Amino acid sequence: MTNVAVIVNGERHEADVEPRQLLVYFLRETLGLKGTSVGCDTSSCGACTVLVDGESVKSCTVLVVQEAFYEQHALQCGYCTPGFVMATVSLLKENPSPSEEEIRRGLEGNLCRCTGYHNIVRAVEAAARAGA
Repeated sequence: MTNVAVIVNGERHEADVEPRQLLVYFLRETLGLKGTSVGCDTSSCGACTVLVDGESVKSCTVLVVQEAFYEQHALQCGYCTPGFVMATVSLLKENPSPSEEEIRRGLEGNLCRCTGYHNIVRAVEAAARAGA
């Protein structure tokens, strides 16, 4: 579990979350804010769109904890994201400062049909720099 602090609608909230939890479920289930809808769960419909730092994002593709994946544009359809995040958490626990080659090896076996992997590697590098 990881402790996060967020400001939603001007009010500060703090909670312990699993690194794989999607923002849409954090808002709805953890904070009890039902205004964000769950639509398709594949980022196609836009029903879950929220503003993050003034930018609209589909909250079914954004993880509460792993903002490096969002910032590095390593998310697209969201299908592979939980697997990549779990592989990243494990990799960074074992090796907090991996090289690009070590990242690519650590993510082997996780498949993505959308991103081409480059941004995913950049996201892991950013998470390592941030001490995630």
